[in-house]
Amino acid sequence: MCVAEGAPCPVVFEYPLGQAHSVEVRGDFAPNGWTQGVPLSIDAGEWRAVVNVPNGSTIHYKFYIDGMTYVPDPNNPNKQDDGFGGMNSVKTAQCGSMTNCGTGGAGGASADAFDWRSAVLYFVFVDRFKNGDPSNDAPIPGVETAANYQGGDYQGLLDEINSGYFDQLGVNALWLTVPMDNPSVPGVGSDGHQYSAYHGYWPQNLDQVEEHFGSMALLQQVVAAAHAKNIKVLFDYAMNHVHITAPLYAQHPEWFWPLSYNGNNCLCGNGCAWDGYEGRRCWFTDYLPTWDFQVDAARSASIDNCMFWINQTHIDGFRLDAVKQIETSWISDLRTRINQNVDQSKVHFYMVGETYDTGNRDLIKSLVSPEMLDGQFDFPLRGAIVENILRRSGTMHDLDNFLATNDSFYSPGIMSTFLGNQDMARVINTALDQPWQTWDNGGTSNWMNQPQLPNYRAPFERLGLGFAFLMTTQGIPLIYYGDEIGMPGSGDPDNRRMMTFTGLTTDQQWLKDRVSKLTQLRSTHPALWKGTRTSVDVQNDTYVYEKSFGADVLYVAMNRSDNAQTVNGLPTTSTDLLTGSVVNGPTATLSPRTIMILQP
Repeated sequence: MCVAEGAPCPVVFEYPLGQAHSVEVRGDFAPNGWTQGVPLSIDAGEWRAVVNVPNGSTIHYKFYIDGMTYVPDPNNPNKQDDGFGGMNSVKTAQCGSMTNCGTGGAGGASADAFDWRSAVLYFVFVDRFKNGDPSNDAPIPGVETAANYQGGDYQGLLDEINSGYFDQLGVNALWLTVPMDNPSVPGVGSDGHQYSAYHGYWPQNLDQVEEHFGSMALLQQVVAAAHAKNIKVLFDYAMNHVHITAPLYAQHPEWFWPLSYNGNNCLCGNGCAWDGYEGRRCWFTDYLPTWDFQVDAARSASIDNCMFWINQTHIDGFRLDAVKQIETSWISDLRTRINQNVDQSKVHFYMVGETYDTGNRDLIKSLVSPEMLDGQFDFPLRGAIVENILRRSGTMHDLDNFLATNDSFYSPGIMSTFLGNQDMARVINTALDQPWQTWDNGGTSNWMNQPQLPNYRAPFERLGLGFAFLMTTQGIPLIYYGDEIGMPGSGDPDNRRMMTFTGLTTDQQWLKDRVSKLTQLRSTHPALWKGTRTSVDVQNDTYVYEKSFGADVLYVAMNRSDNAQTVNGLPTTSTDLLTGSVVNGPTATLSPRTIMILQP
């Protein structure tokens, strides 16, 4: 990853775990850094903190122990007289290359390497996408259909890659569900219903392919077929735990945290907290033992498995599940192994994390650095889009104010932006005339009286506005399978219905065509994916912003309202790239729930 000199650079500070009750790092990394320290927390058997400082800068610092004693860094031999008879530790912030910036590649990438900022990512939920081979259909007895295997497989995915479905949609990157073999047994969910492992998150045999999906040879064909169409492939990777029946758990129980902790069962959110030290050792449920990555051998074995899947399939990246639940050393060790062993001259190996947090941007950002993750899913931005565009709450001033701090917040990371995913109710519910709550996952409607496809156009138009925003702003836009046609659904498992390819309504076809048009414009106008965004005209229900990259200059004008609205600040004469219409500025009237992408 290229990081310009002076850009934010995450620097790791580590202090040995001993008798200290609290540790801060203090220094000249901030104007008040000698008086307002940054607290360290226990991570991977040591005290650890990450502080963002200008890339290339030199930092003088000490550790402040238990609120009373200053000591230099015992692990850093570079020291300098502090002028008071003691020594400061000294280190230089160095994040990646500071030359040839702007390509969106990574260390070692050539000038013509794939630029991940130009990606449009599609999440293929393999079991629910397409059934191409009925011979591997084997539902688990005692599990209701909605939570059971439904037949989607690699053959079905391969068929759609070859048919051109993703080409027509303008997708150039696929995120596939976890490929590892899972047990063919039921497990009780938090709602009391029995579930199968159709989602892939109960790894049992870590070096085998899930038999419901196909074989390793077929998975290799999927990746090769995607690459032949210049489509990159990411695997979802579940590194937090294994299923309790996994042979590895029986062979090496010392590699996993015990369920018992302080006299109780340490289940996440029930006996243990979701965050901090307890969050890294808690079990998601009592049949999913959590890896203890403070154990070097465990961490090494897990990363060996990551490298196995990379070497076997030649994928281009990982989507890493629930990254705040693991030791950060696992992430940095994986990045090191990949940089040492994977040829990234043409395609940087992209790693995007999931930290399901709607408000704590600092937590999300803490794992984004050249030494760890390339980016994360931008949950806070998703909340703002849904709230201010789809649900029409607040005003567009609120969205503009949020973007003013968010556009460069994760720099130089490449975040993924999204409207829907597998862990929340289908996003079209938030675009109804009477919208669902932003984060509502449905409750009883997950299993009965589920939401149906809207029978009027407005929700599809609003969802089109949401996609238009994703496709005209920075970040890698994600399409959760079926959202391109406005598939309905409550929470898990109803948000994971089988994909629909035929019999689309007029409204569904309109939305799919709109998404395809937006991705086509994004691919032909670099201003949309790597250009600078400048707010032009912001009103309660309308938003106009300029995107520019060199000579490529576009204006995006959006009306979220159910009434026609007038916008200002447009070019004197321009063409709406969505319709081909000529628009004479500087003012124009936008119809309800519409957007224009204008080229002067």
